[in-house]
Amino acid sequence: MMATSADRATWFWSRQLFIAVAIVIAFIFVVSPAWAADKKTRKIENAECMACHAPDGGLTKDVAGKQVSLSVDPAKFKASIHGGMLSCVDCHNDIKAVPHENTPAKPQCATCHADQDQAYKHGFHAQAARNGDKNAASCLDCHGNIHEVLPASDPKSRVHRTNIPATCGSCHGQKFVMEKSGISAAPFVAYQESVHGKSIARDGDNSKAAVCTDCHGSHDILSAGNPKSPIFKFNVPNTCAKCHDNVKQEFMASIHGQAIARGNWQSPVCTDCHGIHTIKAPSDPNSSVAALALARTTCARCHEGVRLAAEFGIESRRASTYMASYHGLASKMGSSIIANCASCHGVHNILPSSDPRSTINRANLAATCGKCHPGASQKFIQGTVHVNAPLSADIGSVAVRWTRRFYLGMILAVIGGMLLHNLIIWRRKAAAHLNAHRRIVVRMDSKQRYQHLTLLTSFIVLVLTGFALKYPDSWLADVFINESVRSILHRIAAVVLMAVSAYHVAYVITDKNGRKLFLDMLPVPKDVTDIIQNMRYYLGLSGEKPKFARFNYAEKAEYLALVWGMFVMAATGLSLWFKVQAFFFFPRWWLDVATAVHFYEAILATLAIVVWHFYMVIFDPETYPMNWAWYDGKMSVEHYQDEHELDAETILQSVQQVADKHAADAGEPTVTVIAGEKEERIATRK
Repeated sequence: MMATSADRATWFWSRQLFIAVAIVIAFIFVVSPAWAADKKTRKIENAECMACHAPDGGLTKDVAGKQVSLSVDPAKFKASIHGGMLSCVDCHNDIKAVPHENTPAKPQCATCHADQDQAYKHGFHAQAARNGDKNAASCLDCHGNIHEVLPASDPKSRVHRTNIPATCGSCHGQKFVMEKSGISAAPFVAYQESVHGKSIARDGDNSKAAVCTDCHGSHDILSAGNPKSPIFKFNVPNTCAKCHDNVKQEFMASIHGQAIARGNWQSPVCTDCHGIHTIKAPSDPNSSVAALALARTTCARCHEGVRLAAEFGIESRRASTYMASYHGLASKMGSSIIANCASCHGVHNILPSSDPRSTINRANLAATCGKCHPGASQKFIQGTVHVNAPLSADIGSVAVRWTRRFYLGMILAVIGGMLLHNLIIWRRKAAAHLNAHRRIVVRMDSKQRYQHLTLLTSFIVLVLTGFALKYPDSWLADVFINESVRSILHRIAAVVLMAVSAYHVAYVITDKNGRKLFLDMLPVPKDVTDIIQNMRYYLGLSGEKPKFARFNYAEKAEYLALVWGMFVMAATGLSLWFKVQAFFFFPRWWLDVATAVHFYEAILATLAIVVWHFYMVIFDPETYPMNWAWYDGKMSVEHYQDEHELDAETILQSVQQVADKHAADAGEPTVTVIAGEKEERIATRK
């Protein structure tokens, strides 16, 4: 049975009605709630938020007992990069109604900045934060208040090029902040003093100097040990090439650059020579690439030691042999025009002498030397520059070698003969001088002379062996062959010095002359007035010279200083010698103090002997060339009376001894030269 047209029309409109009803139902149950919700969110305008969060709203929140303002400056927010495109709820999307009861979640920058967030997560700061470092920088630490973030192109932005150093310095320039993270603040301080930092501070936006992010990156900051880091050793040339591409091309073609390309860690890159953060202009005397610094420090770090020689067969001692040449000696004297390492080898284009392009290739040497020595010929360049020999020596020249041998022999013969000649004359004249003055006053008995000689010998050995250890690069270190010999000699001399000191104590206690010596050495009030009067006399303010007893104030001061110094040096020296045992009684810092005291007391004692004691016994015009009392214990009557006029007892005793000896030799009765306590006279006997 076929359907009529009316039936078909009815079926068609029924189907259409069903579809319309289905659409309405779907809108009611699916589209309408989402639309309604969206409409509800969009109704939360910024003005509604500002009703509470405006600057004058006074809304605060207590965080761990601290009042924190939650106000937002609408003008600054509108001027920020977010204010022109985002509303409050775009970031605080968990807020569905205002006012809200619950504290909104912290906005996630990654919602819009996924790429930057991903880079940050791989960086050093995010890693430190994951490890619990609360000082690790986050987005807001660098970009500033989220409501006031400005584009990097804005000069007021914290991430504007000229402000990058200050932004990074807000953490990296704070010593105590960085120490908590186990990092030093010194690199940032060094950057401020570098050619880059000074250029940025001086020229601002007009400067093209590198800032922190140019070398370290922005969000994906990696440690120097990470192969992907721009400051990884092998990536440094490319990093510096962002600004110095022409230099990088020269460097990579050089022997250093070729070694870096092969993966040689020991080859230098830009930062090894120029520094890392403390890069200075070559014209700056404090720069590591200044003319005077190259051979002394920069190039010497690699080319002076034996490491390169052992690993690659490259000659060592390149710096010291240069410094021994005329060029090096002139540079030590402060010459700013003398040739240095770079003058001959080049700066970034350094090549081995075997390379035809090298400035030190034999074919190019005349031109290289000609930069300072116009007209330099092939004969001029013959010879060796870096020679392991003194000035004016050339191990490659037979003529120079024989000349050196001749002059060394002649110097030894001529100067040695002169010394022997003068020694013979001096000995005879000294003996004649001694014989011209009857030296009969006994200044030191035999026991005192032996003590003095032992003290003198051990003291000199201690000084020489002690300073040889402190200054191992000096000639003193060579004198004692090696450390074992020096150490043994130093300890033997120390034992001898302590032994003679102990003997002196016993001598002072048990011997009559020792007790008298000690008592005569004790200070008395007259010593103070003697100092004043002596200075007045020698300054020409008084015509009366002070009179001294057996020992004057200077000799007493020296003796007491010797006693004090002996106790100090013995105590500190034994602590250092037996340091393991010393730890049972003293803390660790005591040994550090003992080391310092031992050293400075040694300097004080040495200088006191040279300046004070040697003057009195050698350089005093009335004593010169020497007071021989240390040798035979005697002085002339005239000299002793001049120096110790108040000690008449010693003079009379000495004269009595001479008189007794003469009487005994002549078989005559003894002549009394000391008549009594009140009456004293000296009998002269020829």
